[in-house]
Amino acid sequence: MKINDDVLKALKENRPVVALESTIISHGMPYPRNVEVALAVEDIIRREGAVPATIGIIDGEPIIGMNPEEIEQFGKRKGILKVSRRDLPYVKANKLWGATTVAATMILANLAGIKVFVTGGIGGVHRGATETFDISADLDELSKTPITVVCAGPKAILDIDLTMEYLETKGVLVLGYKTDTLPCFYTRSSNIKLEYNVNSPLEIAKVIKAKDELKLENGILVTNPIPEQYSLNHSMMEETINKAIAKMKSLGIKGKEETPFLLKEIVELTHGESLEANIALVENNAKLGANVAIELAKL
Repeated sequence: MKINDDVLKALKENRPVVALESTIISHGMPYPRNVEVALAVEDIIRREGAVPATIGIIDGEPIIGMNPEEIEQFGKRKGILKVSRRDLPYVKANKLWGATTVAATMILANLAGIKVFVTGGIGGVHRGATETFDISADLDELSKTPITVVCAGPKAILDIDLTMEYLETKGVLVLGYKTDTLPCFYTRSSNIKLEYNVNSPLEIAKVIKAKDELKLENGILVTNPIPEQYSLNHSMMEETINKAIAKMKSLGIKGKEETPFLLKEIVELTHGESLEANIALVENNAKLGANVAIELAKL
């Protein structure tokens, strides 16, 4: 893999580094907003005092810390594959371009020695999974890769209850940041009570350190509610999501194309409100992730 000079220097000097995914650039938002947001999130992390490392795959080579030109290409280029754990060997062997999902970003960040990763929301158990068995590889990855993932909860398009049951079965610690209930991406809270909450980046860093000392080879999920002014109405979003899912089924869309389709459809149905919420929650997560990485580096 190719590690950006700034990222490599920070890792060698035990300075805070925060991993970022590239699927949000190539499959999550329209151009040029996707590039603007990716660069803005990196700037937030730098201003907080950490080093950002956006991860993607170019010509089969994992890039740990893409430069602005590479991020621009990811925003504009057509046909970039959405890459999870199963896709990594094929993409590498055939020298393809790949945008890393939560799972693939965790794997590559771990190989590079990065411990904290910021994203918008994780994948999980899809609605109707009791019949389709459609479960995101993100959940399994959290059970076996020692990365702390800072997010705004599971994506709202999922079956949130089953996602939490799956994480519990897999032994993944879920922390609520200044919340007792699980945030659900576009909304700040839900009816799902969390067992553990933390109130500072230092508390999170101490939990990560304790997990490492216990030699537990799994990740930690930190759920950080979307800022209140951007939180959308839960009932309205449920209605919107159900409409989007109905359209997706009528078009026969399945597998890894589901999430990009649904997010795009929801943006249209909410007249752009969901996109603004998505951007706000990613930026909010970037601040928290940077400060967690900073506290962890001190420990």
